[in-house]
Amino acid sequence: MTTAIIADDEAPLRNYLKKQLATLWPSLEISGEAINGPQALELLQTKQPDIAFLDIQMPGLTGLEVAAQRDTACRVVFITAYDQYAIQAFENAAVDYLLKPVTEERLQKTIDRLQQHTANQTAVDFEALLTQLTKAQQPTVSYLQWLKVAHRNEIYLLPVDEVDYFQAADKYTAVVTAEREWLVKTPIKELEAALNPNEFWRIHRSTIVRVGAIARVSKDFQGRYLLQLHNRKETLKVSRAYAHRFKQM
Repeated sequence: MTTAIIADDEAPLRNYLKKQLATLWPSLEISGEAINGPQALELLQTKQPDIAFLDIQMPGLTGLEVAAQRDTACRVVFITAYDQYAIQAFENAAVDYLLKPVTEERLQKTIDRLQQHTANQTAVDFEALLTQLTKAQQPTVSYLQWLKVAHRNEIYLLPVDEVDYFQAADKYTAVVTAEREWLVKTPIKELEAALNPNEFWRIHRSTIVRVGAIARVSKDFQGRYLLQLHNRKETLKVSRAYAHRFKQM
């Protein structure tokens, strides 16, 4: 029996893929699901699947990084939201891609390709492919440097390096600095995509923290990580999905 894992931090997409694969490829067994890169790598090592559906953009490790570290011969299908430059690299390789939003028709083509290739087929130069894809996914625009925030009838330009953390709140996002809080209408997911991932970390579904604002990391009695900041008195909780960021600290 052919086995596969699905790795994506978006539960709706994981559920959609699992449901569609059950319909289009009933004999395929989904042996595991992951919500971040480290979990995906662990599944590759423990489950030894024949196929891995990997989202390129995942917390902890990207799909490209997971694929590069794999020590198994499983076939990789990347899930990507990137443009035609990245897609062209997939078209010429013995791996496949699924472009978000994933359609049933495109998934069927991927299944057909996977079923047509045998395990004895000569593998592509995977390292060269990963190098090409990594270059293709480099951002073509600079990261967000300023935020427009409003107070009464005035608009201010707030440098993002003055922000301690972002907190999703109803239809707004709270922008918290050392001295005050602002509210912006930009969704936190949109902000995450615009921020430098080396300087801002998602630590919870509703929270992004500036790494430089973290003073210390501790654990509560349940083993959950808690963050104390340099300039704020409140404590920020790290959800289990993002705890891997602090395990080596």
